[in-house]
Amino acid sequence: MRILIVTAGSRGDVAPYTGLGRRLLEAGHEVAVAAHPPFAGLLDGCGLDHRPLPGDPRELIRDRARAASWEEARAAMAAFLDRLADGVAAAVADGADLVLTAFGPAALSRVAGEASGVPVIGTYLAPACATREFPPAGATDAEDLGPEGNLAAGQRLLADAGALQAGAVAGLRTRLGLPPASSRATGADIRPVFHGFSPLVVPRPADWPSWVDVAGYWWPARPRDWRPPAELVDFLQAGPPPVFIGFGSMAPGEGERLGELVTAAVDRAGVRAVVQAGWAGLTAAGDDVLAVGDLPHDWLFPRTAAVVHHAGAGTTAAGLRAGVPAVPVPAMADQPFWAARLHRLGVASRPLPLADLTAESLAASITTSVTEPALRRRAAELADAIGAEDGAATVLAHVGAARER
Repeated sequence: MRILIVTAGSRGDVAPYTGLGRRLLEAGHEVAVAAHPPFAGLLDGCGLDHRPLPGDPRELIRDRARAASWEEARAAMAAFLDRLADGVAAAVADGADLVLTAFGPAALSRVAGEASGVPVIGTYLAPACATREFPPAGATDAEDLGPEGNLAAGQRLLADAGALQAGAVAGLRTRLGLPPASSRATGADIRPVFHGFSPLVVPRPADWPSWVDVAGYWWPARPRDWRPPAELVDFLQAGPPPVFIGFGSMAPGEGERLGELVTAAVDRAGVRAVVQAGWAGLTAAGDDVLAVGDLPHDWLFPRTAAVVHHAGAGTTAAGLRAGVPAVPVPAMADQPFWAARLHRLGVASRPLPLADLTAESLAASITTSVTEPALRRRAAELADAIGAEDGAATVLAHVGAARER
């Protein structure tokens, strides 16, 4: 089959689909990934075709941060979504027998699939359906509101997401010659949906519809011919395992401020550190600090003593797979959900919201993560259990059945 994976956002929104795409490729399918231009090299290195989606999410984050009002920020988002809608439609029209979509662009993927007569499957990295069992991933905090409160909060979040994309969805339907939708679409409307995280991390809620499943992680593919930089290998061999520190796509433009904070925290905690620049352009320095760019977390994380990260879905998964304790520093979206989940699972210190982060609090949490045996023991146990799962196999089985039909 010709399979198109549609995803939008940061590297963490793309990398997990390289693993799923590689598995589909190995099963004999043709696979393309529609993603923003900055990820063309990543996809090519993993042997996957790339269909570009317009826009740069880094610019969107900056535009929203500079906006003088909510209305201005919303206008920036609306313009971004309109361009994205046309890009998704073009990617589907380029040819596909089946579309797998991330949650963010799911409503747009569904419209494009309807126009082209192509079925669409949801492949989501975070819980995307409301439930009584836990608060929604994407709430401003991860506080459990009780069964009815959790359900109401999840329904509100989905309604807000639908409202935000309503203009882009309606405009795309018009441009593609489709009649107006009878109801406002959300990613939760797609059938079936497979979630790409372990049921050991988030068990499937009993009140989810039958067509919504928790498949297990589909791990990022490592780019072909990748080799670790010699400087990194030398640094790892020169002393005890370092702490990894990186905030992914968070806080662009705040690299200098965060770098000073991280440098002070590393010094206070008395640890070695590998610091990833990310979109913030993190610039930590010191004799026991090595700055790095993008590299496969599956290679680096098992060689660390702990990982400090923003608790995005992909980085959270990589830390769990590596079996090392985490220091979650969530900023937005689904990050508070994953941060709270890591703490509840006993593999992470208490979350430190990025907006409130200080050198003192970060140093204290790093110290806890590298000295508390229970954290490392539980992280190793969970990694062993997750390692026995095969999340991609569930999706492959469904695709195989669809091909037979």
